[in-house]
Amino acid sequence: MDVDPKIRFATVFDEWSVKVGGGMRDGVESLLSERASKELVNLATLDWKSRKEMAKMLGKTKYTLAEFDTIKRFSFYLGDDYLLLVSAEKECDTNLIVDQVIKLYYKNQN
Repeated sequence: MDVDPKIRFATVFDEWSVKVGGGMRDGVESLLSERASKELVNLATLDWKSRKEMAKMLGKTKYTLAEFDTIKRFSFYLGDDYLLLVSAEKECDTNLIVDQVIKLYYKNQN
């Protein structure tokens, strides 16, 4: 959340779509119902699992980005075990978020 004040949500999930940590920024309301939010997490997890198969040929996916009319949603692949979902205002600095999250992840690998 400290990377950019336009980040609305940052949460880590395991391979079973179980929340490990994180959440919504204080004072920000979700644009999705609880059911829709769970469905989006499940779809992101399925996408993550399917990308693991492609990694054998293309290398590991570092992140994906979906831009909607209202927000941007980033999926960062934290090794084989965890998925970080980040949503941000559409006007956010995409490169800043990607660069800083990846830098933070690799810094904490040591």
